Amino acid sequence: MTSHTAKLTPDQAETLRGILAKRDFESAEVPHAVFSYKRPKLAVTWYKSGKLLIQGKGTQEFVEFTLEPEVLGQAAFADALDAQPEQLEPRIGVDESGKGDFFGPLVVAGVYVNEPVARALDSLGVKDSKAITSDKKIAALAKGIRGTPGCVYSVVPIGNASYNRLYQKMRNVNKILAWGHARVIENLLGQRYRMEPPPLRAISDQFARSKATIQSALMEEGRQLKLVQMHKAESDIAVAAASILARDIFVQRLAALGQEFDLELPKGASSKVDAAGAAFLKKHGMAKLGQTAKLHFRTTQKIQPQLGQAE
Repeated sequence: MTSHTAKLTPDQAETLRGILAKRDFESAEVPHAVFSYKRPKLAVTWYKSGKLLIQGKGTQEFVEFTLEPEVLGQAAFADALDAQPEQLEPRIGVDESGKGDFFGPLVVAGVYVNEPVARALDSLGVKDSKAITSDKKIAALAKGIRGTPGCVYSVVPIGNASYNRLYQKMRNVNKILAWGHARVIENLLGQRYRMEPPPLRAISDQFARSKATIQSALMEEGRQLKLVQMHKAESDIAVAAASILARDIFVQRLAALGQEFDLELPKGASSKVDAAGAAFLKKHGMAKLGQTAKLHFRTTQKIQPQLGQAE
């Protein structure tokens, strides 16, 4: 299959646009289209008529692993809450933001929900932050989550200097993620007196081969909690809420870094980010780059030729 068409609602189109904007796609101009994104062997275009057109050799893989599970198959949380009793059970959801961004920190957040909190978050319109393109909407949802009665949360930002030290020590991003997830879970368990009923489990995305990666980073109390790692964990409203809180702090911290160093620091990892990295090196040098960026990214190697000019 080298082409595929589908009809999308505006909400589904917004979800798809958010996914494409955060992955390795480049925006393109196409007549009569609301948006179009391309990468080698694949083009995804949504037209004003509501028609979605996918073209290229990567069409089948994109339809099977992105369009269907993440856009067309994304049911409203309200339906899932009533159809799946476990969605109403007391639990902790954990997610992160900034893992794929060269500039800015890694932020891990956790949210405790019970049935009233889950329903309140659904009423707010909480969904996976990756499906939300507007930073203002992220900020508004984050404010709503923090103000929800009974919602207990914890956010752990790992600044770039600390992140780079951890990477030098651990040499593995998943181990840093596990460390951050463990800190968030422990922080929340320290507020157990605010959780009624107490959480039965903690849920996160499947970022490591084994949940032992997180368990080994937990202290004794945390190890007594059941850990669940699953693909597309953001389909759980607790994880989705955590993803929004993490993204909100990431966006705030990235903006603050840009102001501090008087440069626009783009999100993600792209040619635009490479150009910004080169400009940063020229203006501030390598030592300061370590305070704003994740140095193990390939972007650092790409802009190495600038080092001689900057220092």
